Amino acid sequence: MDDELIIKRLANIEREYEETESRLADPTVIGNPLDYAKLTRRYSELRPVVMSYRALREARQESLDAAELAQVEPDPVLAGEFLELGVSKSQEVEKLIEELEIALLPKDPDDRKDVIVEIRAAAGGAEAALWAGDLLRMYQRFAELSGFTSESIDSSGADSGGYSTVTFAVKGEGAFGKLRYEAGVHRVQRVPKTESQGRVHTSTATVAVMPEAENIEVELDPGDIKIDTFRSSGPGGQSVNTTDSAVRITHLPSGTVVTCQDEKSQLQNREKAMRVLRARLYQVEIEARTAERAEDRRSQIGRGNRSEKIRTYNFRENRVTDHRIGLTIKRLPYILEGNLDQFVDALGAAEATRRLSEAG
Repeated sequence: MDDELIIKRLANIEREYEETESRLADPTVIGNPLDYAKLTRRYSELRPVVMSYRALREARQESLDAAELAQVEPDPVLAGEFLELGVSKSQEVEKLIEELEIALLPKDPDDRKDVIVEIRAAAGGAEAALWAGDLLRMYQRFAELSGFTSESIDSSGADSGGYSTVTFAVKGEGAFGKLRYEAGVHRVQRVPKTESQGRVHTSTATVAVMPEAENIEVELDPGDIKIDTFRSSGPGGQSVNTTDSAVRITHLPSGTVVTCQDEKSQLQNREKAMRVLRARLYQVEIEARTAERAEDRRSQIGRGNRSEKIRTYNFRENRVTDHRIGLTIKRLPYILEGNLDQFVDALGAAEATRRLSEAG
């Protein structure tokens, strides 16, 4: 993008920011919670861009001033210092321009939404189920560290521990934007607790990440839905409930089936199952509109084979490698404690670079 075009767009954004700031002080707006919340969110979106733009403007002016002083300064030592300052400020301008060019890329409106995450044990049997449980804990810790909240929706435990499937929600402004790149096959290489010979086993779990759809985004015809109830059960068929509180919802046109049995209340299970159903149908709708997103969805689920991996967690080498961007971090326990920001930031930067190259 041309630098002057960037500056022009930034000036318009600054005007919007100042107008929004002024409106937030208006008693009429303050008295309307919906309008106030909407403006506050927009103000928060604009603020970092405007602060960077103002820093850019200041650095530009300082660069020009330093260059002028270098030309008129009779003392060669001081002139050299002004020249160095001008070069330093020019480099700062270039860096800020690059950052702002990324900030001006169109935002995916889904990024701000809550997210529903599904983890499924894949290749590896009992060890895969344990690995699914480890991933669940990692994401719960990540949510906590990011200031989000996590909420259990449904789970199916495995006899030996862990989960065959587990579904949960992460709630908070920007949750989907933070977790969207976690979708795919996660491979673990470690010695299982049950391995007597000390051999390293390889197992996988798949992670699906879906923005949570609002009711107005996915309209469900009651005639298209079949709801069954049954008794919930734990690993190995052990009954954990003596009433028909578990819910199975089938969306007849698509054949999508969602079950939920974690809550003791049938009403609560039904409500959570409907949330998952809406998220799945919303994801299908997005894929239908965007061929690229459709390809992303196929790759994030795959078949759970060991070769269809986005990330490898190698315990013996104390490393986590993201194969999409070739990033390796040799702090595996630290990563499993939910410290995923290095991967999140690097993947976001790689995506922004890709989009910039396409736009250019």
